[in-house]
This record gives sequence, C-alpha cells and structure tokens, in this order.
Amino acid sequence: MACPKIKLNNGVEIPVFGLGTWQSKPHEVANAVEYALKEVGYRHLDCAWAYGNEKEVGEGIVKSGVPRSEIFITSKLWCTHHHRVEAALDETLANLGTDYLDLYLIHWPIHLNPNGNDPKFPTRPDGTRDVLTDWKLKDTWSQMEAVLKKGKVKAIGVSNCSEKVLEEQLLPFAEVVPAVDQLEIHLYNPQHKLVEYLSSKGIVTQAYSPLGSTSSPLLADETAAELAKKYELQPADILLGYLVAKNIVTLSKSVTPARIKANYVGALAAAAKLTKEDIAKLDGVAASGKQKRLISPPWGVELGFDNWP
Repeated sequence: MACPKIKLNNGVEIPVFGLGTWQSKPHEVANAVEYALKEVGYRHLDCAWAYGNEKEVGEGIVKSGVPRSEIFITSKLWCTHHHRVEAALDETLANLGTDYLDLYLIHWPIHLNPNGNDPKFPTRPDGTRDVLTDWKLKDTWSQMEAVLKKGKVKAIGVSNCSEKVLEEQLLPFAEVVPAVDQLEIHLYNPQHKLVEYLSSKGIVTQAYSPLGSTSSPLLADETAAELAKKYELQPADILLGYLVAKNIVTLSKSVTPARIKANYVGALAAAAKLTKEDIAKLDGVAASGKQKRLISPPWGVELGFDNWP
C-alpha cells in the first residue's frame, strides 16, 4: 500500500506516515527498520542523534535493500550541539551511512551547555538543566540554513516550537521558513490553535507520540473505540488515521513486526474511512476534559505552549 505524500513549502514531498525510532534499542531498531522498509512499504524514517541508535538505523536501511533515493530520512540537532550544526550533522550522516538528509530539525529550541557534565543532559549544581539562556535561536537557524544551501539536507525545520518561539525568536530573522514543526500531537493534545497557525505560515505539522507514550490512556478512549467498532478497525488505527486524515505527518514507533505493519495499514485505512463528522467528534475529545500532555521535559525555560505543566 503506497503512502500518500505532502508537499513541503520548498516543493520536497514527505510521506504522511513514518516509522519513529525513539526509545528503540540498538539491536531491535535495525530489524524494525529493515522489516518496515522491506516487508511493509514504509518510506519515511524519523531519527535523532539523541536517540543513540542512528548507526543501527543505517544498518537496517542497508539490510532492507531499498534504495536510499526511495527513503525519506529525518534527523535532529541535539540541544548540546546548537553551536556546531554542520559538525553535528556530519556525525549523523556518518552514523546513518548517507551523504544527505531529507529533513533536519532543531530537536528543541534550547541550547544546553556543550561543556557541561553530561553530553546529552548537562545539569547545574542544583540539579536543574544547564541551559545557555543567552544563546539566540536565530544563530542556530542561520547554521541550519547554511547546511541547506550546501545540499547536505533537502529541507530544514524545527521540533517542539510554539507560536511564541517562532514569532519572537526565529521567523523575524529567517531567510528560510521552517518546512515542518514536529510536536506532541495526539487525541488528548491536538494543539488545534498551533496547527492552524503553522498552516497559515506554510509549515507542515508532524506528530510524534500519536498513540501517546508509555502507559498512555489513548488506546482505551471511548470515542476512538466507538469509531473503531463502527469501521471494524482497532482504536490505534483510529488514533493514527485521525491525524493522517488531517494532513498531519504521523510518526508511529514500534519494534514489533506485527505492530509495525498494523500501524501502517490501519492508519491509512482509517484515514480513508473517517468522515468530516468523525474528525469533528475526535477534534472535540480533548476539550471535553481529556486534555493531557504526556511529554514535558523539565527544561526550566518558558516554551510558550498551552497546557505545559
């Protein structure tokens, strides 16, 4: 089953459904990537340096036998690397075994101390995150634009950026408008206002954790279960297909072959079946008292999101 694509603001096309690799263990992720590409038909992989498994993702790509040109690969610049974008990108490219990325994102709009006490999550003596509060996001973005001009990436974007951050810290200084903003988007955290804002700017929304995170209540939601029964699908299919139907690029993570296949097939099937009325009903679930953000790292910095703990 071929996956529909969405055109980004620079003309690059991105498959609307992809395989996420967060929290996938090294020995598991290579097999998961190989299976997704070779046996199911995935053509979109979402990676990040911080996940610590890019080399294994690269191995899975090679083992799949699918040509690099057919695969859309995303990775992300980690918070301790904002001062050295090209060097960080080169490391990611070497890990993945490719000479370009289709999309490179700023993982969080926060620069952590690169000379701190930990390569990923440096902390201050009091235990709070060691954030360089005087760093300007525009200085990260200008480096992102530079690697785009060099052809090392086909598109650049952001992740975990609110309207406030984009309006105040990035867009006024940008030559290139971000192609995407990857966010925690799901039935209980739909962020309707932010998604509408991004659309008005020509920025495509990507959804991570579309099924929620560990011990998520989403799979037991009554509205999703009701629609799953109506269409003879699973609740997970409805949760994923709901986002795909709204032209939100949806990134679902699994290392289990049966689930990798079920997510892909079910999401596309549900997206084709859900009516405007169904989507409107799902759109109202969070506002009915179920609004819940599942991922909110303790950065100690104001990010400008609604419903941030």
